[in-house]
Amino acid sequence: MPAVTESIAAAAEVTGCLTKMAIVPGQGGEPARYTLRAGEQRLDLNERLGKPLSLAWSGAIACTHCGRATKKSFAQGYCYPCFKRLAQCDTCIVKPETCHFFEGTCREPEWAERHCFQPHIVYLANASGLKVGITRGTQVPTRWLDQGAVQALPVLVVDTRQQSGFVEVLFKEEVSDRTNWRAMLKGETAALDLPAERDRLLARLEAGLANLRERFGADAIRVLDETPVALDYPVLEYPTKVVSHNLDKSPEVSGTLLGLKGQYLILDSGVINLRKYTGYEVKVVA
Repeated sequence: MPAVTESIAAAAEVTGCLTKMAIVPGQGGEPARYTLRAGEQRLDLNERLGKPLSLAWSGAIACTHCGRATKKSFAQGYCYPCFKRLAQCDTCIVKPETCHFFEGTCREPEWAERHCFQPHIVYLANASGLKVGITRGTQVPTRWLDQGAVQALPVLVVDTRQQSGFVEVLFKEEVSDRTNWRAMLKGETAALDLPAERDRLLARLEAGLANLRERFGADAIRVLDETPVALDYPVLEYPTKVVSHNLDKSPEVSGTLLGLKGQYLILDSGVINLRKYTGYEVKVVA
């Protein structure tokens, strides 16, 4: 895949292999800013709200890691050899509590030392209702924006990704770790009192957290005193019925751009999750 640059295309037409949209939190009450990324080219999507937009997939897919052509994308953007070889594609990334680094079987120990052995945040978010999640400290608030959360609150900071997985498993006894993407895209999410939910969960899970601190050290899992974050998205109109576009079945998608939330384009003809098509070579006309 060509090297990525940060230049924004002045033209309303870009061609290249998709990567996930870049999202920047809005300032001064403004909604988040979205940039579509296709190979080396960029397209400011906020400026296209209310206007026609079309995507056409050429049929080509390039691995987001090595750049080789692949007939099928694995784990949102990888060819099969990279999917099987890279640590970032291992199951322990999705389920950090299954980390096998200390067993000596990590696919890429040096990569793990850079990405997994750094502080991780355990948070509560509200995208379609209360959920728990984890992310590296450096990915706040990007992770929340990618999920379409309208509220988020950091609750705990831990020393490693594996520890965050154990904490998340504990929280999942009381709260979901899933987002209902259809509900998220309808924009009907009711506001929650996240500090109250945090206090309730910490009280209920006190014994379990104490066990984890006994295992990993008293300072390995620390409670944060943070203020909830409110997130807003550029949406002119939410769909009443969510219909999803699929480039694998219909390689051409078009409609009026009505909104941007999470990694989704909201068109009057349906919605499309651009992150799902990482590595797909597309032509976008707006």
